Amino acid sequence: MKSRRPVWSAARARRIVQSLAFLAFVALFLNVRPRPDWQPDWSAKLFFIIDPLVMLGTALAAHSLPMILLASVGTIFATIVLGRVFCGWLCPLGAVHAIAGRFFRRFWPNRKRRDAWSRWQLTKYCLLIGMLFMALFGVHGACVFDPLVFLYRSCATAVMPAGQWIVEEGSTAVYKADPGIGSFRVAKVTEPPYQFLRLNVFVLPNAVFLGGGWILLLFVATIALNAYRPRFWCRYLCPLGALLGIFAWRPWLRRKVDKAVCNQCDLCRIGCHGASCESPGEGWKAAECFGCMNCVDHCPRKGLKLAWAAPWNNEPKIQPLDLGKRAMFGSVLGGAVGMCLMRISPQARGSTFNATLIRPPGARAERDFLQRCTACGLCMKVCPRGALQPAIAEAGLEGVWTPRLVPLLGYCDYTCNLCGQVCPTEAIQPLSLEEKQKIRIGLASFDVNRCIPYAYGRDCMVCEEHCPIPDKAIYFTEVDVVHRDGSLQKVKQPHVDPEKCIGCGICENVCPYRDGPAIRVMSANESRHPDNQPVQGVPSPY
Repeated sequence: MKSRRPVWSAARARRIVQSLAFLAFVALFLNVRPRPDWQPDWSAKLFFIIDPLVMLGTALAAHSLPMILLASVGTIFATIVLGRVFCGWLCPLGAVHAIAGRFFRRFWPNRKRRDAWSRWQLTKYCLLIGMLFMALFGVHGACVFDPLVFLYRSCATAVMPAGQWIVEEGSTAVYKADPGIGSFRVAKVTEPPYQFLRLNVFVLPNAVFLGGGWILLLFVATIALNAYRPRFWCRYLCPLGALLGIFAWRPWLRRKVDKAVCNQCDLCRIGCHGASCESPGEGWKAAECFGCMNCVDHCPRKGLKLAWAAPWNNEPKIQPLDLGKRAMFGSVLGGAVGMCLMRISPQARGSTFNATLIRPPGARAERDFLQRCTACGLCMKVCPRGALQPAIAEAGLEGVWTPRLVPLLGYCDYTCNLCGQVCPTEAIQPLSLEEKQKIRIGLASFDVNRCIPYAYGRDCMVCEEHCPIPDKAIYFTEVDVVHRDGSLQKVKQPHVDPEKCIGCGICENVCPYRDGPAIRVMSANESRHPDNQPVQGVPSPY
């Protein structure tokens, strides 16, 4: 008769904690959205401030560190004592991959499994070494692959907008079709949940992000890799896991094998999330263990247990990781090549400025900004007008997915300073509302070949009416226009006052031309770059 597993086990406890940690991530993610009288606090960036890779990458690249990131020292200490419990118990992306692994195991039970340790798992350590080498020279690329940053960016700019589009389109289709049975209408069922989501979950109606399709494709691909190997990302690619693995080299809490009981049946390797066992019995690598506790549950003889040991003691035995000098040299060489690829463009060297690269107010000078920005997507999610979008090629390879303002899609709200409040690394400096309103992020200019008063001799005051500056950065001069029939008409032609324009982009956003606005905001005159201010004599707030 097959013996039943106990109702309560360490593995079940881990799954409960892992589920609660994932739900906490979801709750904090949904809570970050602009709404009246809402001010973000530390909870908005909780998962980033406990991330050691964000702390280390920022410290190396920027040679500076916001004090709030020191909270990640707690994660390091927990790893030294308990091993990589963050990966197995707390990481929300790890939970996503664990769920995906169970899904593929249930619907594809006969696929070839590999739960034994492989040297390919050293890939993540090579990736970490190369990225930290780049960070030493100011290239903050490590956090682009950080699991918490990766998950948040994917959810904010791809997963949630995709889900919102499905809900909005589906609800609208049902509402327009008005299907029903007799007097009953399906819309009575679909409208209440749609209204709840619209008011309490969705940030903006019809939220869209440039490049969101590619971000979603990459996210789905990493999940699909679990069909090939369970927790593929965690085992082979995760740089945070590699960093925690280094600190978990000899944890105080270890797996102990009772040699008198163990018959080396190798059942302990079945279901091992981290593939941390190289051989049956004692062949255990602490740096690869997620603390999932499946090995303890799977042992029919109860020959496995946890035991405390001093870090200098190798009993119970721990199998070391042998990266090798060649692999380390190759990692450093790869980091050097990657650094050259990112810094080879003229813009990366500060020789030129991209007119369409408009950074949010409070953003540091470009080099300093890129040394801090993790491209996490927090600022994009919290922007109330949907103006902040992931950069694609505008900031070069080093600036992929970092925030930039796109006036065609939204504008910088004159009464909002949320982006600087939520930035975990202070790449966007936290400014008071009064300070933020003085920052120039660009300069508007008219295309007189398209502007209606210039090109067609008709009044249009949309841009001036929407300008949020109290004494208006857009003003008019009256000119006489001769029409085709010879009649004269006074027309107000708009102009931009460069001493007042802050480049918020609302004029471009509301321009009647939707294909290509007649007034455009470019990065010229931005406060953060003294060399990018062609209009002389404009005072800087810095």
